[in-house]
Amino acid sequence: MNDFSFGLSITVTGMGLVFSVLALLWSILNLLTRFDQPAAVESPDLTPEPEPEGTTASSLSPEELVAITIAVRLHAATLRQEAAPTVRSYWPGSLLFASRWVAAGRTRQNQSWQRRR
Repeated sequence: MNDFSFGLSITVTGMGLVFSVLALLWSILNLLTRFDQPAAVESPDLTPEPEPEGTTASSLSPEELVAITIAVRLHAATLRQEAAPTVRSYWPGSLLFASRWVAAGRTRQNQSWQRRR
């Protein structure tokens, strides 16, 4: 019975020490996260800046506005055609068409294991 009580006291002491150190680490991390908060940034002054003369939309002729609008739309349409999501025929990571890395991993996992000679 003496060995049992000695083992029990060692177990309780060890587990108590482990959990007290974990609690101490938890409290230190809590304090560090509280002190590590970024300082509140003051909001900038939201008053609008005066526009420089000659750059307002009213100073442009209707032909210039139409030309700018067409150029912007053509540029956006060109970028849409070059974008990867519109070119893809399947969603990445789907089960039917997996990426090359995933397919290679599945192939390797499905092969039977053989000892190297």
